[in-house]
Amino acid sequence: MPKIQAPTVALHRELRRQQLIDAAMELALANGAESITVAAVAAKAGLARSSIYEYFASSADLVADLVLEELEYYTERLTQAISGATDPFTRIELWITESLLYVADGRHMLVKSLNTINTPTSRKDEILMGHRRMMAPLQDSLIEAGISNVRAAAALLASVTDAASIRIDAGNDAELEILSAVTFALAGLRALPTN
Repeated sequence: MPKIQAPTVALHRELRRQQLIDAAMELALANGAESITVAAVAAKAGLARSSIYEYFASSADLVADLVLEELEYYTERLTQAISGATDPFTRIELWITESLLYVADGRHMLVKSLNTINTPTSRKDEILMGHRRMMAPLQDSLIEAGISNVRAAAALLASVTDAASIRIDAGNDAELEILSAVTFALAGLRALPTN
């Protein structure tokens, strides 16, 4: 029996699983999601290929875990960015700013890459729930601001941030794009009907 590298078997299994996730993340960041194969991840982690199947049903299952882990990381960034702000418009401003800083630092390319791989149908609801958790603070702020149609306002904000993301990706000055997006979005929100 192989020697475990943690105080308990459960901790050992979690460490091994995280080792595989980290190896897959490194591959995806360096070469895109299509580089995540069972053989490549096993080699990167220094494990036998068969070891991966103890933790993941397939490379697509592993990618689903990567998507969930990245959603959790992104949600934590957004939560930290708005913590302490009491005014809903300030929280919205901080949320948009942090979203676009995530784009500017290039990490969003990982998500774009991961989204090119079909995740198992059984995992799609889990990913959808992760996305909803990420969006909840923004929606809560829109509700608190008294916006009548929160769904429409969130869609408009998504359009503004998507446009700014494209411009940042194209090489435009990130700081200027973030300022423009925030200014435009907040002016638009304040012009919307309220309750």
